[in-house]
Amino acid sequence: MKITVLIFSVLFTNLMFGQNNTVLTINNSNYNVSEFNYIYTKNNPNASYHDDSLMAYIEKYFIDYKLKIIEAKRLGYDTLPRLINELQQYRTQLSRPYLIDKDKNEALVKEAYDRTINEVRASHILIKLAARSTPVDTLKAYNRAIELRKRILAGEAFEAVAAGPGGSDDKSVVNNKGDLGYFTALQMVYPFEEAAYNTAIGDVSMPVRTQFGYHIIKVIDKRKATGKIQTAHIMILSDGSKEQNEKGKAKIDEIYGLLQKGGEFKDLAQKYSDDQSSNTKGGVLPEFGAGTRQRMVPEFEKVAFSLTKDGAYSKPFQTAYGWHIVKRISLTPVPTYDQINRELKLKVEKDVRAQKTQQSFINKLKVDYKFSENKSLLEPLKLIMNHTVFSGGWAYVNDSLKQQNETIVSFANETFTLLDFIKYVEGQQRKESPQSMSTYIDYKYDAWINMLMLQYEDTQLEEKHPAFKNLMQEYEEGVLIFEIMQKQIWTKASTDSVGLREYYEAHKNEFTFEKRYDGELYKCKDKATAKMVLKMLNSTDLTNQQIKDTLNRDSQLNVNIKTTIFNATAKEFEIKSGGFESFETGKSTLYIKDGEYYVFKNKMTLKPSIRKFEEAKGLATAGYQNELHEVWLKELRSKADIKVNKEVLYKAESYK
Repeated sequence: MKITVLIFSVLFTNLMFGQNNTVLTINNSNYNVSEFNYIYTKNNPNASYHDDSLMAYIEKYFIDYKLKIIEAKRLGYDTLPRLINELQQYRTQLSRPYLIDKDKNEALVKEAYDRTINEVRASHILIKLAARSTPVDTLKAYNRAIELRKRILAGEAFEAVAAGPGGSDDKSVVNNKGDLGYFTALQMVYPFEEAAYNTAIGDVSMPVRTQFGYHIIKVIDKRKATGKIQTAHIMILSDGSKEQNEKGKAKIDEIYGLLQKGGEFKDLAQKYSDDQSSNTKGGVLPEFGAGTRQRMVPEFEKVAFSLTKDGAYSKPFQTAYGWHIVKRISLTPVPTYDQINRELKLKVEKDVRAQKTQQSFINKLKVDYKFSENKSLLEPLKLIMNHTVFSGGWAYVNDSLKQQNETIVSFANETFTLLDFIKYVEGQQRKESPQSMSTYIDYKYDAWINMLMLQYEDTQLEEKHPAFKNLMQEYEEGVLIFEIMQKQIWTKASTDSVGLREYYEAHKNEFTFEKRYDGELYKCKDKATAKMVLKMLNSTDLTNQQIKDTLNRDSQLNVNIKTTIFNATAKEFEIKSGGFESFETGKSTLYIKDGEYYVFKNKMTLKPSIRKFEEAKGLATAGYQNELHEVWLKELRSKADIKVNKEVLYKAESYK
């Protein structure tokens, strides 16, 4: 390995590295100080610019980072179609904010904020309709929506029409009668949101088309948003039957009683809540309310927002899903515009509403790039294209039009002929409803122009926007590093059985089990229950199931049993910070942890021991990976000519 630290005059440095402020050279590749700064501060905005810190970072990270990328390209990973496609998908996502009208987009962000701080409550009736429906089906659905609206305006209750025969196609109407509760911006599809916010309280909208079909919307109320709330809940499911409802009510009341006696909400949620998505997290739910996409059924939301302080919990209440107890964790007031601007901007850019700004952006590009067109060339095409295009079967016969090679569009340094457009139409064919040929070709032409403009602008993004260039380089290098690490290190470590076994043998003293207990842990409702468990274990031969059946006869909450091999320092045995209960072999012990009563039956004490190969395989694989990585980096460094420009490196902060 040849590492040369350059300590020359500024003049000689400029002669050697040029005026581009190169901080590092590996073989014939130069790396600019601005790139170094970008990576150095990416996840550490308060990075130290002391000489020692800079040298440590470039030696321990930056050089190795670039060596991996150089090696990945040498091996041709940057030419793999799979990785090229993956990177293109990243580019498509990252380029979106740069391909819109930023002024109009900002107006949409402000609109979204206004709707974030002002909630609307609405009911709806849905008439389902596929996104690509025939004109006949579309008209039929629209007329059905109009008829339902007429009935409501004539005096029938919205709820009755929604839930009655021929009413809403939304299956939830059975439970909610069409009432969607309160919502804010970005919680509904944009056309629905737009109609709801632009309809007065008490009014019923005209049919509104969304991707789901036609909606009739009745606005029930509008109010200032109450903020967003973080809650936890305990839920007992109910299928709506009388029997299940009564059982669920009895169980939730019993759990509520335990809370009233000082039980921990998270523990009770873990043990008894039927909500599989939250019970392992102590019942904690995603935030909902202003500024979030999460929504809750109105009954749940009403109770949650009625809680007046953090830590307070509700009495049991019922929704269509069953019985709940909800606890308030935190309430965040509605944020200011500046506080939520970035978050809203990202959401708006990903939302369908952003499409409104794209045409404005394209129109500006046309001016900037001196766009010109000759649409008269479309007229002869309209005469020869036939209706087979609507079934995907039309094919252009070359030279059918003498104008085919004439320029129809030009902008920047690009020119496109009528034949280019014809080939585009051929490739875009799909089965669709017949329409006027003139309308169809004009529509396809506009879509083609938009595509061309955006494709060209996409090629200019790196030059126009340094931030985009940095981000794309970061993604490209990240993809290459992941791929080469996968091939050179991770896969090898997991498939090289001989090497892995040798690594285990050389390091097996590092893979040990601590002292363990093979036993059964009984978590008890109270001290009396714990004493009964201890008595049963010491004086009877009852099975665990028999113990549970006996003690849980009047309540399923009395005792819970866990059987496994426990580490001696398992959290179940930690009775104080850093202190653990210990157990004798063959004995059952009653102890208290965090105010809860436990009995542990220790069937066998397992002394510290070296893990067998299969038991240590996961840990050994991780260690083997680290060893392979270190050896590989040494090899890469040994073959590279590495020069650090210390003069530029130590002045890196001045280049920010």
